[in-house]
Amino acid sequence: MLRPLNDNVVLQKEKKETKTASGIILTQKEEETEYAKVIAVGVGSKDEAGNLVPVDLKVGDRVVYKSYSPTKIKIDDEEYLIVAAKDILAVLE
Repeated sequence: MLRPLNDNVVLQKEKKETKTASGIILTQKEEETEYAKVIAVGVGSKDEAGNLVPVDLKVGDRVVYKSYSPTKIKIDDEEYLIVAAKDILAVLE
């Protein structure tokens, strides 16, 4: 598994449903989601005084991130995203 360094976070995109709850198959290509699940969190970064500032996320959080910022990596046919904590915009609750 990936262990992010500093204030980086590993995300896994959520799979989109290809059919509705009533069974209708969606054939139109929709815009790619910018929602993902947090898989791993780095320890944080140091502030100007040298104090460690932890990342305010935990494994399992569902987040919204900036679509242009992640680095994509594929491991065992699974795609993961590595993104800086500052590029995560919100946690879905």
